[in-house]
Amino acid sequence: MKPTILALDLEGTLISNAVSQIPRPGLCQFLEHVRSQFEELVLFTTVPESRTRTIAELLVREGCAPAWFAELRYINWSGKTKDLACVCPCLGDALLLDDHGAYVHDGQESLWVEIPLFGSPYSSEDDGLQVASARLTERFMELQNAHISDDMANKHPS
Repeated sequence: MKPTILALDLEGTLISNAVSQIPRPGLCQFLEHVRSQFEELVLFTTVPESRTRTIAELLVREGCAPAWFAELRYINWSGKTKDLACVCPCLGDALLLDDHGAYVHDGQESLWVEIPLFGSPYSSEDDGLQVASARLTERFMELQNAHISDDMANKHPS
């Protein structure tokens, strides 16, 4: 089964940080691409919702993100890690795109897609979003192959 929700981190993943708010190169194209791959995109960030909304609206106004980006569902959470159970009740239906492994909830490492940190100096040559796209594609193929293997095992028990 293919995950249907992509939980997006904000700082170090899509933008520099909540202070400088530098969009990562290729952000708009990346968002359009992942929107076509998932049924839903959500924002899963340590940045408070009001600040996240302000940043999203600025990115849209500046043409760095599609208009729908400012309307994405914001995930409220507490604790030290990003538990995907806050995103959807059925684990495995969501993946987390994040640059910071310490935020990955115990037992959900297989649902984490790591993206390289977008950190200072903020290069216009940064290719982190392309790396993330490739990793998402790779993850889908792994899941599809695992599903095919499971189907084969169920059809031909040893």
